[in-house]
Amino acid sequence: MKIALLNDTHCGTRNSSDIFLDNAEKFYNDVFFPCLLERGISHIVHLGDYYDNRKFINFRALNRNRNHFLKPLREYGMTMDIICGNHDTYYKNTNELNSLKELLGHYMNEVNILHEPTVMDYDGFKLGLVPWISAENEKQSLDFIANAKCDWLGGHFDIEGYEMMKGRKCEHGISPDIFKRFEKVLSGHFHTKSMQGNIEYLGSQLEFFWNDAHDDKYFHILDTETRTMEAIHNPHTLYHKITYDDRNTDYMQYDLSQIENKFVKIVVINKADTFIFDKFVDRIQNKSILELKIAENFNEFVGENVEDSEISVEDTSTLLYTYIDAVETDLDKDRIKSHMSDLMLEAQTLEIA
Repeated sequence: MKIALLNDTHCGTRNSSDIFLDNAEKFYNDVFFPCLLERGISHIVHLGDYYDNRKFINFRALNRNRNHFLKPLREYGMTMDIICGNHDTYYKNTNELNSLKELLGHYMNEVNILHEPTVMDYDGFKLGLVPWISAENEKQSLDFIANAKCDWLGGHFDIEGYEMMKGRKCEHGISPDIFKRFEKVLSGHFHTKSMQGNIEYLGSQLEFFWNDAHDDKYFHILDTETRTMEAIHNPHTLYHKITYDDRNTDYMQYDLSQIENKFVKIVVINKADTFIFDKFVDRIQNKSILELKIAENFNEFVGENVEDSEISVEDTSTLLYTYIDAVETDLDKDRIKSHMSDLMLEAQTLEIA
């Protein structure tokens, strides 16, 4: 049996922007469903964060998602098992009130919502599925992880030591040691694809933020007979980052064919000739792009207690974390990073109308 794996699809992300809804539709119409139909795959397992906003949902996003995902699911005779991710739950300390239960009611013949840790049997292949671990279900979830009779485990886990985004590891969360007894552990939650030992974060299938730029996105197909997974690449991207250094590159001849209909960011490393730089920016602005950002320097953000040479201009999250690392303070920096990350994600979600 072959099963399609999805996770972190975040319906309604970025304030239900049509840009991101269009991008999701292209993925489902051009990549996901054609692949499943070609291979005769009729079942999906979703590892959480189907919806994006924990508090509310835009009716336009619901309508678009119904048309490009739920209706094809029904029309093609496909089914899906799904667990709650942290973005699917209204409260942080319990999963009881969640958007999956409230919004997927008309598709219960196609969609099976797993509210508790459960071992699923797929033609003899036993896969344990664990919803987002909250204060309320922590003991039940940890007991399940310790005792479940299955070789593979899937969930929406916050595991210490794994990449939250490319190059930035999680410094809190569950110890990976509790998963050692499993042959394979699959997880959503972190949006970059990574693997250490028997634990694999599948990464999101779509780009949502600048830290997704040039970080390849995939959905996966699990073959229960061979116990192997295949990553299927999603070629549809939204972000394009250009590292500008005119000591090594002729920007008058720079190929800009990849920036059409993209968010574009120029990260300036060296700008010796301002005329050439301005002409390059003009060339970009004459293309059909969604937005242009230029990251040049951040001296205005640097205080007296921060060494500015340690601060990167790569993206907002890297800037934020390196700034916190550079500040002289006795406060818990990991806790500060966690709170600031939550605030940043909330702000990014509301950024695009």
